[in-house]
Amino acid sequence: MSILLSLLLLGAVALGAHHWSKRRLRKKLLVSELSAHQRAIVKASVPLIRKLPASLRRALEGKIALFLHQIEFIGCNGLDVTEEMRLSIAAQACLLVVNTSNWYVNLRTVLIYPGAFKSRRAEHNGYVVTERETVRTGESWARGPVILSWADARQGALDETDGHNVVFHEFAHQLDDLSGHTDGIPVLGKGQDFAEWERVFVTAFKTHCRKVEAGHWSVFDPYGATRPEEFFAVAVETFFERPAELQREEAGVYQQLASLFQLDPSNWG
Repeated sequence: MSILLSLLLLGAVALGAHHWSKRRLRKKLLVSELSAHQRAIVKASVPLIRKLPASLRRALEGKIALFLHQIEFIGCNGLDVTEEMRLSIAAQACLLVVNTSNWYVNLRTVLIYPGAFKSRRAEHNGYVVTERETVRTGESWARGPVILSWADARQGALDETDGHNVVFHEFAHQLDDLSGHTDGIPVLGKGQDFAEWERVFVTAFKTHCRKVEAGHWSVFDPYGATRPEEFFAVAVETFFERPAELQREEAGVYQQLASLFQLDPSNWG
């Protein structure tokens, strides 16, 4: 056997062993439990978790463990990342995937600022490119990172009924991006029909835009009127934090999201 062939064989064996080891660790993490101390932090910092059906709590803890293993949390502007920050953000992100096989496969880093932060974005209009600086509470980039204001992430989690949650919003974008495009159409769940999803969401988006333009009340945050992908992220916030209102005002959107997440938060608690 030639030296080159031997090296290739050894490389293939090493690569296979690496993948096997990663799969084994993933399985182990997914069936692990949080410590009593960690569980207390999650319940205190994310009150919505207390309403989660008991049958899903073990799965949530396993996914939190996997998330904490996979993601590096980096404090910005002098922020020291605490255990509360990591657990709060991980618990909220994992709530979106607690009952499905979806996962944040492209994400490795979460950046945390003490409060709202400045962001520069390039806007393209034909051949004209304009750079704008805006103040933001969160951002989600394709293939990561997710960037969060801790002040807003913390408050969004503590008030679980106001329909505003920056962690849900930005991680909804991460799920949306798994389809290859952040366009408001995520990878749909088993049995979901693309045409029906499009019909429901396009209709609801147009209705929401008309209400915002007319200054009328909508169950969705006005920011959802900016683009379809933002409407999807805002709808996810509403689904988890104001499910009864969403079900009453936009039953079609509620049902599509219930099928997507395999959850029915209107019956929690």
